[in-house]
Amino acid sequence: MGDSTPPEEAHEEDHTAIPSLSVDGNGDQNGLSDAEDEPESHDDSPGDVAEPVADNGKRRLFHGRRPFRGRKSHTKHVPINHFDPPGVQGLTRALSRLSTAGRTSTLRRTTSVFSDVTMDEGHFNLEKVLKNVIRKQEEHDIKGRELGVMFEDLRVVGLGALASYQTTFGSVLNPYNVLKYIHKARHPPLCDILNGFEGVVRPGEMLAVLGRPGAGCSTFLKVLANHRKEYRSVEGEVHYDAFSPADIHNHYRGDVQYCPEDDVHFPTLTVEETLNFAVKTRTPRSRFPGLSREDFAKVYTEVLLTIFGLKHARKTKVGNASVHGVSGGERKRVSIAETLATRALLTCWDNSTRGLDASTAQEFIQALRIATDLAHSTTIVSMYQAGESLYRMFDKVCVLYEGRMAYFGPANAARQYFIDLGYEPADRQTTADFLVAVTDPNGRIPRSNVDHPVPRTSAEFAAYFKNSLAGRLNREDIESYRAEFVGKPEVATAYMESARAERAKGMKKKSPYTISLAMQTRAVMVRRVQILKGNLGAQIITIATFLIQGIIMGTVFYKVPDSTSAYSRGGVLFLHHMAAMYHPFIEGLALTLVDIPITFITLAVFAVVLYFLVGLQRSASQFFVFYLSILHNLPNNVYLQVIFIMSQVLKSWFRLLAAAFSDPAPSQAFGGVVMLGLVLYTGYNIPKPYMIGALKWITYIDPLRYGYEAVLTNEFRTLNSPCQLIPQGPGYENITLANQVCPNVGAVAGQSRVNGATFVALSYGYHFSKTWMNLGITIAFAIGFFLIMLLLTELNTGSSVRSAVTQFKRGAKEAVARHRAAQAAATNGDEEKGLGEALPSPGVPNGQSHVEKALGDQPKMTDLFTWQHISYVVPLSGGEHRKLLDDVSGYVAPGKLTALMGESGAGKTTLLNALAERTDVGIVTGERYVNGQPLPVDFQAQTGYCQQLDVHLETATVREALLFSAKLRQPNSVPLSEKEEYVELCLKMCGLEEYADAVIGSLGVEHRKRTTIGVELAAKPRLLLFLDEPTSGLDSQGAWAIMTFLQSLARSGQAILCTIHQPSAELFHLFDRLLLLRKGGQTVFFGDLGQNSTNLIHYFESNGSRPIAPGENPAEFMLDVIGAGATSTSDIDWFDKWSHSAQAEKVQEEIEEIHSEGRTRPPVEAAFHTEFSTSWARQVYLLFVRDMQCHWRSPVYVFAKVFLNIISGLFVGFTFFHSKNTLQGTQNKLFAIFMGTIVNVAVAHQLQVPFIHMRDIYETRERPSRMYSWTALVTSQILVELPWNMGASTLWFFCWFWTVGFPSSRAGYTYLMMAVVSPMYHTTIGQAVAAMSANTEIAAILFSFLFAFVLTFNGVLQPFRLLGWWKWMYRVSPYTYLIEGLLGNALGHTETECSPVEYVKLTPPSGLTCGTYLGNFISRAGGYLTNPTANNGCLYCPYRSADDFLGSNFNIYYSHRWRDWALLFVFVAFNTCAIFTFTYLFRIRQWRDVGMRVQTRVRAKST
Repeated sequence: MGDSTPPEEAHEEDHTAIPSLSVDGNGDQNGLSDAEDEPESHDDSPGDVAEPVADNGKRRLFHGRRPFRGRKSHTKHVPINHFDPPGVQGLTRALSRLSTAGRTSTLRRTTSVFSDVTMDEGHFNLEKVLKNVIRKQEEHDIKGRELGVMFEDLRVVGLGALASYQTTFGSVLNPYNVLKYIHKARHPPLCDILNGFEGVVRPGEMLAVLGRPGAGCSTFLKVLANHRKEYRSVEGEVHYDAFSPADIHNHYRGDVQYCPEDDVHFPTLTVEETLNFAVKTRTPRSRFPGLSREDFAKVYTEVLLTIFGLKHARKTKVGNASVHGVSGGERKRVSIAETLATRALLTCWDNSTRGLDASTAQEFIQALRIATDLAHSTTIVSMYQAGESLYRMFDKVCVLYEGRMAYFGPANAARQYFIDLGYEPADRQTTADFLVAVTDPNGRIPRSNVDHPVPRTSAEFAAYFKNSLAGRLNREDIESYRAEFVGKPEVATAYMESARAERAKGMKKKSPYTISLAMQTRAVMVRRVQILKGNLGAQIITIATFLIQGIIMGTVFYKVPDSTSAYSRGGVLFLHHMAAMYHPFIEGLALTLVDIPITFITLAVFAVVLYFLVGLQRSASQFFVFYLSILHNLPNNVYLQVIFIMSQVLKSWFRLLAAAFSDPAPSQAFGGVVMLGLVLYTGYNIPKPYMIGALKWITYIDPLRYGYEAVLTNEFRTLNSPCQLIPQGPGYENITLANQVCPNVGAVAGQSRVNGATFVALSYGYHFSKTWMNLGITIAFAIGFFLIMLLLTELNTGSSVRSAVTQFKRGAKEAVARHRAAQAAATNGDEEKGLGEALPSPGVPNGQSHVEKALGDQPKMTDLFTWQHISYVVPLSGGEHRKLLDDVSGYVAPGKLTALMGESGAGKTTLLNALAERTDVGIVTGERYVNGQPLPVDFQAQTGYCQQLDVHLETATVREALLFSAKLRQPNSVPLSEKEEYVELCLKMCGLEEYADAVIGSLGVEHRKRTTIGVELAAKPRLLLFLDEPTSGLDSQGAWAIMTFLQSLARSGQAILCTIHQPSAELFHLFDRLLLLRKGGQTVFFGDLGQNSTNLIHYFESNGSRPIAPGENPAEFMLDVIGAGATSTSDIDWFDKWSHSAQAEKVQEEIEEIHSEGRTRPPVEAAFHTEFSTSWARQVYLLFVRDMQCHWRSPVYVFAKVFLNIISGLFVGFTFFHSKNTLQGTQNKLFAIFMGTIVNVAVAHQLQVPFIHMRDIYETRERPSRMYSWTALVTSQILVELPWNMGASTLWFFCWFWTVGFPSSRAGYTYLMMAVVSPMYHTTIGQAVAAMSANTEIAAILFSFLFAFVLTFNGVLQPFRLLGWWKWMYRVSPYTYLIEGLLGNALGHTETECSPVEYVKLTPPSGLTCGTYLGNFISRAGGYLTNPTANNGCLYCPYRSADDFLGSNFNIYYSHRWRDWALLFVFVAFNTCAIFTFTYLFRIRQWRDVGMRVQTRVRAKST
């Protein structure tokens, strides 16, 4: 270490290491090409520059390599049969037959060979077989291609992050902040994300990208993958061989891919379907003669399934977090196989090992190595916490330091380069961790006696590298690449010829796609059908929903008589058009095409039931027009019928909204307002002659208006409805039509029937002759919305990315905020997952003494937690059971840091949950004790549990989260001041003092993890602290910071049990004790690790394992020897070895000794004698304050409410502006009130999202910790929504009431109903539906379905007198009383005057005056005459008062208004009870099937 030799003179021979293409893992030059095809490897000295060997621009897929100079690589390659040796053996035989096949029949037979794979049919050399296949390709002139990348002076500019405060509802309203936002939008701050990058990655090479979060790794990968649009600018040279980035994007973008760290798949597709789709979309036209596209897809899919060991899972769903599917490691291999299926030539993988255990991560990188060697592709991978064995599989490495390139070159030379630079690795530190550590001022170790200046800053590191030998060799490699490929027409020509040969016939020469548009559409449609098939239950529910709706709606309007058709028939058509709203899913043309037949089937059920129950016109032509006119359910709970084409119009419209908005709240608000306008201006609610001039134009751009016109005229064009003649009844038996009149619009003197076509023409201005014009207009709307949706999607995808920055609560200390902002700007923060995590960890070194002092003040623990013979069995379908834990014993002592490790599926988290009493399924048996005594009843409250997922309320600050935990989990007897002091102590212990006022949602992974630990520490756990994967997702330095902090906690007396993935050797050595499990939850080791894990290593070696290799990570060694992972096996049964070992007996003796000693002391008493530490009222208060803060800090959500109510209030108000007291004016006021109640639907949809989100936080973290009661949570959620919704409804009231023209004397009651009672109702009904829903999507569907009936049976769309059997639903519908109260109060006891066109004009018999002739009729039917003394031209108005109109038509009475007000409170109370009941039934109580009893049995030995 004392050697001060500069890097230029040390280990020169390693700087030009060249990877071989060996695939058998033995280090031999056994590539995929023939010896004569592979140029001889040179062992030139580093100073010599070998001349590039030209290949005339011809590269052959799978075997063409670019010649390099240099010595043989130390890169570790992987055998091609690594994952599935038997499968590869069978695949070899199949490809052997394929290579000699010449006829179609023979080629087709090859696809059947894969079903018969065994190991006993001889051994074949797959490499030789592939060479034969490649020769066949050359014989048929099938050209392959490769693609590398060269970059020089690369600079990426993004939008810089300034000092940031949390946005709140108040800050948005602040005019000063508005001006700041405008200035920032006009002059956005810029910063360099990357600067000064240069290098080359050639085909067949794997490049590792290392750096701390925020260093720029994701940006580097995205730019190399040609994902540039999200950045402000990308400067410098980037060449993909002879092509520019623009060429690649426009013509070959399928050859370059970026793969994010998360596996993004359709979860309901099977593995085989996923891969087959990718193959089909990239199937080349140039194939072996006679080999069809289908055969190619089958063969290629089978190759991928076999090579990556996925044949056993081919029919298994890929799955995700909520859909059960393949394992995590298998899902990673699916991602790799899918990328290979597309035959991408350059692939960038972003932190793809996150969350994987060491064995699974090893398999993943091994799979990448196979893919790179097999396809001779270019692979670039960023990783955190990479083990040594993973690192050795890479050819080159790029080290990033705050957006600068600290090193780029051979991976096997990087370690020595930084040692010679002036830094030394820690003991047993992996190369990858060492390379990242040198970029951390707090993590690197300077060497002594270095005779040259040691770089300290990122700029110094970058400058030093450029001047070093490694930098010069890197530039020589760049120039070699440039001379060989850049600007070479022959290279571009060969590549283009290969690409063109793959494209389907008829494709444009410059098209980036391989298959034609028709083929693409067909493939995506097949995939959409497969997705629907995988989620068949949703389709069945949809059809069942429409069947139920059809039956109910049909019976509501059952056998509508012709005499009432003028109202009821229009109502049913209006209703079903609005019933057609559901949440659409964006999948473009293929989704639309697949959706059409599903729509037809769904609507067939609905239309047939509805049409004949209602009794609409029974002619074939009218039925099929009606059938094509029914629309299915879209999500805004308003109902109207429209022609079938309107389904595509509205779906395109809502997809457009989804593309335009990134947040659902404003999307719902804007969509609700627009839908309100579309419904109002169809011409049904308010006829066109009564629309105000300023808004009448809306009817011309309303697509629903044209659809409704077609539907209504289709029904009425053949209808001749009988009139209710005036006068009639007793005393008028012998009069003729000459002295009677039909009051309906369109009536003709002397006729007792009204022609339907005339009625709709005069009432609404609708004409059946315009049907085809209306159809064309609706198609134009559908196409227009679809094109705009595509445009918006494209624009939103290309938006600029802002650098992440930590946000602080408003009112926080400005000096702290400036300090953090300055540090964030200095890091040139990337959009990495770290979110500003390049900031130095607080408390180191200056704050270290404070942390140690805080830890010293932590109360000491003396109790020991033990468990013996723990087993866990869970039930499976079919009455079977699976054992997840098998006879596990151990203990955790205060002051010791205990690790719980094992491969994926070994039961680590399962054991942690079983010990922490967090299992709610299955049977747990065994004993758990504290000091040999039974567990206290509040064991969960006395322990802390840090979950792998850092679940917090994103809008809260760090201090608020810790204080919330302390207030609710510490005893109520502890004074508040003491809790606050202890929270400050926890902030110091966790190194979070500078982040105390930071918003949790903006924190990086490391500091969020620290917050999770701090929240548990704030509860003062007396017994134990459980942690599940505390280092998951962290880089090596972040993981080191967390683990050293946990070690400090343990040294201060805390008992800690912790699961961990992929620990480096230095992390592993921080643990004192280890419990190692294998699959099946079986123990293979438990005990002290010893110095440098000597006890662990000695145990395995003494029991027959291989010796540990020098420098090998003990954590990887132990997993390898026990056969962890899908591809590893062990001849030794380590569970049996452990069960019969002396160490296992010693563990049992130690446990019994702990029990014996502990039973001499009093048992641990319960800290709380009630279920929770604080009173119920205190819980509600604290939850209410937290939820109210959350709403205040969620301005998008609140402004969506405000926007919806203000705009819709003004819109409805001005639509029915100053309605008169005429008959039409009275009806306008009715619809003004009715439409006002419908707006509540959108508000109810919005509030379901935060309700379910808060419930998820409770169920995930706070319920298992016994922080508070679920009833307190529900109560607070109800209370916190009410003031916001009441305030928003108040705004609606002021925008609506006087605009419509209601009298001021009626304002008080209307406000009480509209702004107080109505918000209480729609808040509680929305939350009641959310309480029984698993997620927001299901809640939206259920609410739409259920609320439809609330609107149907309120007596407006179908008057009370015509409801028939459904009158009981009228009486139990809450909107019956809401509508009656509002209408009765607003219009009751007011006089009604007919407008001139509303008077009924008739001629009395000769010799009678109007009064004499109509007096008897008026006394019985009501109404009045304007000229009772006249003997000709009697002017009769059917209604004298609004009470007559409302009572006779709608069963609404002014005298019922206070009764209605009281009954609405009954409904609110019912909804409130439903929220609690549904929460208990669906979320709290665990329902279990008979025969699958779920219980916990813990045996406690008698004391």
